[in-house]
Amino acid sequence: MWRDNWVTFVLLVLLGLLQYRLWFGKNSVPDYLALKQEVQQQSQQNDNLAQRNNLLKADISDLKIGLESIEERARNELGLIKQGETFYRILPAEN
Repeated sequence: MWRDNWVTFVLLVLLGLLQYRLWFGKNSVPDYLALKQEVQQQSQQNDNLAQRNNLLKADISDLKIGLESIEERARNELGLIKQGETFYRILPAEN
């Protein structure tokens, strides 16, 4: 009789230790959920960076291929105009 109770007690203690380790120990369920969220954030950041890289690759390819993109950049970023063109600046009306 005592032997049956002893085995049950030992098994319950082992079950308790395993449950403690599952919920509060190293690599527990909360750690897993935190890492899962961190991986999701990193994946989102990687997707954003990949999209940015694709846009930069497209810009590089445009710059290598044609002069039109170089001219567009010079006009927009540097404010340059072609020879013989007239520059008009339209200002908003003052109140």
